[in-house]
Amino acid sequence: MNAIRLPALLAALLCLTATLRAEAPASPPKQGEDLLKTDILGIFAHPDDETGCASTLARYALGQHKTVTAVYCTRGEGGGNMVGTQAGDALGVLREQELLDCLNKLGVRHHYFLDRTDFGYTENLNVTMEKWGHRETLRELVRIIRALRPEVIVTMNPAPVPGQHGHHQAAGMLALEAYDLAGDPTWFPEQLTKEGLRAWQTRKIYYGGPAGTGATLDVNTPLADGRTPAQIARLASANHRSQGFGGFANFAGPSRPPSFTLVKSVVPYATDETDLLRGLPVTGETPERLLAAGDGKVERGFEFHFVPRPAVDLYQRWVRAHQVEHVAETFATDVPVVAGEVSDVFVYAVNPSTNGVSTTVKYAAPPGWKLNFEEATIRFSPRRTNQLRVLVTPPPGHPADGELTAVTTVNGQELKASARLHPVPMTGVRRIDNGLPINADDADAAWAALPAQAIAFTNTWQGQAASAADCSGEFRLAHDGATLFVEVRVKDDVVVSNLAPNDIKGHWRSDSVELCLDPKVGAQHTFGCYKLGIVPFDSTGKVRAARDADARPGPVEETAPGTRLASWKTRDGYALRASIPFVEIGFKPTKDARRLGLNVLIYDGDKADAAPGENINKTRLAWAPRSGVQGRPEDWGRADFQ
Repeated sequence: MNAIRLPALLAALLCLTATLRAEAPASPPKQGEDLLKTDILGIFAHPDDETGCASTLARYALGQHKTVTAVYCTRGEGGGNMVGTQAGDALGVLREQELLDCLNKLGVRHHYFLDRTDFGYTENLNVTMEKWGHRETLRELVRIIRALRPEVIVTMNPAPVPGQHGHHQAAGMLALEAYDLAGDPTWFPEQLTKEGLRAWQTRKIYYGGPAGTGATLDVNTPLADGRTPAQIARLASANHRSQGFGGFANFAGPSRPPSFTLVKSVVPYATDETDLLRGLPVTGETPERLLAAGDGKVERGFEFHFVPRPAVDLYQRWVRAHQVEHVAETFATDVPVVAGEVSDVFVYAVNPSTNGVSTTVKYAAPPGWKLNFEEATIRFSPRRTNQLRVLVTPPPGHPADGELTAVTTVNGQELKASARLHPVPMTGVRRIDNGLPINADDADAAWAALPAQAIAFTNTWQGQAASAADCSGEFRLAHDGATLFVEVRVKDDVVVSNLAPNDIKGHWRSDSVELCLDPKVGAQHTFGCYKLGIVPFDSTGKVRAARDADARPGPVEETAPGTRLASWKTRDGYALRASIPFVEIGFKPTKDARRLGLNVLIYDGDKADAAPGENINKTRLAWAPRSGVQGRPEDWGRADFQ
């Protein structure tokens, strides 16, 4: 029996040996820097920011088997929560898990956090960089780029358009600065000498969205499993339920092709790209960068332009300093002015030459607007930035935005500047002797005697109201020298009360009113302001409130204990009253400073069967409406105290 089995066994062994010899040797596992080598690196501010380019990440990670990595400046702990009561660091834990579930579906291999603080909504870049630590954040981002050696970076457009989060602006700016510095061995040299890294020049960097030269990608062609990148992106993004993305999975049909702006590159620029990896790979660790579309050289002559609001001025200086002016070519100068009041607007005239020039400037404003002069002489002093002040008076009330233009001729060349002037409303605050009652009394004569400021259903800054009955409002103001009294009446055909008593943070998820008060009047951010989100009725029927993204955020009982509130339902909606001590606002009117920045916001959602804590936000109105206005005091109205 054994004599029969042995030859058979030997034959089997010989056959197996021959088979193994015929197979190619197995590739050794990746290790060291090869384990981290990345094709596309996304740099974002918060978990869920990748949703803007999720279909692109899926296209490359799953469709082309590229290594895709995502970096997040924060863990999103300062945001809202639409599915639970977690807040602060606990919310960051929840959002990280939602992010992991999302990235796994997109095929993103690595993710990293810079662990900067997510401190609430702001549109201000400076306060973001101050809280994050500009240089230290940049150091960490450069370290990640040098470790991952990405071919391409995709990030967020840092342009400070109305509604653009300051954290998003910071992420986009830091990404470009890190792109520049990671290939320069003189920056953060300890990463090379002590950490074993090498300088690395990423080949391209793109901003999300179109702004000239860039790429438009196909995300609607099925991959090998029959799904399109767009479908995968919707299913993946739906994991960010705490941020209201849960419904993404229900969308059907093709998606709009995502577009990107090519900011800097080591390969020649091209128009109408269809592939972020076009022209790659290239050889060498630090190939020469092309600084802008074309040859990267900007010839500077005479410059003539209106001075924008500070955030835009900072951005325009930044793009010039980093030689990427092509990304801001269509960026309009925007200036807030006070309706019915003389406002200052400034013109810059920049002369880079050694010869001075004097010239006449002609100005034009919309009909009904007043100018202090229609012609003026301006001096282009040599090698200087010269400034001319123009006084503009918009019509009173709520006039539409208007364009101010200035035209001059220098050395035979016509120069034209324009600015979009955005009027903000103004009102007075009547002085009373004995205060006002803060109670639920719909017929109180003292309140009714005060003049009302209307918030029309067309005063939207997000969404759309169907009619005045759907959502509109009015408010009244008074003061007694120490306390501000506010009454807000809201017309709302479906009043919803779906926030639990222990879940008041994030008032915008339900029907609510937000009072915005700025002691500095036109501040660049809200962190010196008093912003109170008032929920007229929690799920038990009680009025509740919390301060949000201001000088002292948190429940009103803790952060403004002197504030008193009352609310009641009316036949066509609800009303509320508040008394707010000046000391809690940080405001003390004097003879020379009796003005307060002011806005009143109304949040409306008409879902009568809303689940507890569900975000039903449908429409947002404001006395001074504009996208993102809750975080931009410059665009709030003005209130003068009598």
